[in-house]
Amino acid sequence: MTEKNNDVLVKANGLYKVFGRRTQEAVDKLRAGTPREELDGATAAVIDASFEVQRGEIFVVMGLSGSGKSTLIRMINGLHDATAGTLTIGDQEITTISDKALRAIRRDHISMVFQHFALLPHRTVADNVAYPLELQGVGKRERLDKANEILDLVGLGGWGEKFPSQLSGGMQQRVGIARALCADTDIMLMDEAFSALDPLIRREMQEQLLELQQKLHKTIIFITHDLNEAMFLGDRIAVMRDGRIVQVGSPEDILTDPANDYVEQFVQDVDRARVLTAGNVMEKPIAVVSSTAGPRTALKTMRDAFLSAVYVVDRDRKLLGTLEDRDALKLVRKGERSIQGAIKNDATTVNVDDVLMDLFIPAVESKLAVAVVDEAGKLVGVIPRMTLLAALGPGPGSTEEITLPAQPVPTTVIDQVLADSEDGRPVDSPATGHEEAR
Repeated sequence: MTEKNNDVLVKANGLYKVFGRRTQEAVDKLRAGTPREELDGATAAVIDASFEVQRGEIFVVMGLSGSGKSTLIRMINGLHDATAGTLTIGDQEITTISDKALRAIRRDHISMVFQHFALLPHRTVADNVAYPLELQGVGKRERLDKANEILDLVGLGGWGEKFPSQLSGGMQQRVGIARALCADTDIMLMDEAFSALDPLIRREMQEQLLELQQKLHKTIIFITHDLNEAMFLGDRIAVMRDGRIVQVGSPEDILTDPANDYVEQFVQDVDRARVLTAGNVMEKPIAVVSSTAGPRTALKTMRDAFLSAVYVVDRDRKLLGTLEDRDALKLVRKGERSIQGAIKNDATTVNVDDVLMDLFIPAVESKLAVAVVDEAGKLVGVIPRMTLLAALGPGPGSTEEITLPAQPVPTTVIDQVLADSEDGRPVDSPATGHEEAR
């Protein structure tokens, strides 16, 4: 996900937008509980919308046709004034300012990417991209240099002298994105920006937007009716229905904890493998021992967990490898007090942010539940195969592990060895400093 600052750049509080007659009276009725279908002579497009957009995040507003999402984005860029409620951009409440001040905010702080590109056909690609700087009074040479720099960034270097009609749909939309980036505003609004593109080009544009976001950390408010697109792009998602925001949350929140039946039905066909991450489904690792532990401690841990191998970590929880029951038994029979020589550097690991789609091969190859590590290599969780499979279905996740290697050493054998080894104690002496890692 995109790294974000904690300050709020856009804040809506109780926003209403009503079209028609006696709009304030309609707001009063809506606040009193009147359904919007029963309003007389008025149409409520946005009803009591409240949300915050953090600086540097992609905030997706998702809903079906007629849900109010396009009206909401037009309120943010000042094309529609609010019937009631407040809307703040940065530290400026735009619902109460003059038209002149509003135009300045739209020019300097908000840029827009449209569904149908909205390029000027008589201008070159470079001139289209540089147009916001022209409105800001920037000199021609400076704005064209900036435009060509942005065109390189979006993969259109060398196309600046072409005209929009000479470009494909996907390339024209890149020009639209480049124009918004060239304005260098705090906020980018994207209204169904990719919905007019073919599916393959659309996916390519989504991926490029995320790549650009990794570099530029823009604040993006993205409107879409496509749930998979929302899940792929959004740091957070606001789901709209009949003018109301019914849930705001991360893609994982929306998918795993829908607020109501409407959202639950909406997400039932989402490709979970491309949304959920290892961190969303991982479990607390129990088959873990410290590298300072002895072989009898390792065997006891395996026996208690009904497993035939354990993960080995150092004192900082950094994953070192695995230890199998047969190797631990050999150490016990030899009278060894350390497992250091038997640790195998063969642990199958995934990153906490890896999506489930990328975990299938590691899960098949791993003799243990797949180890989940953070950026420092510390073991933060495990994912058994059954948990991985259950996470892809509509039902609750399973905690059953199916991680035993073929033909594990029988528990009775382990018990006998532990009983027969040095004075029969099942765990290593505290005097050796060997402790199980918990």
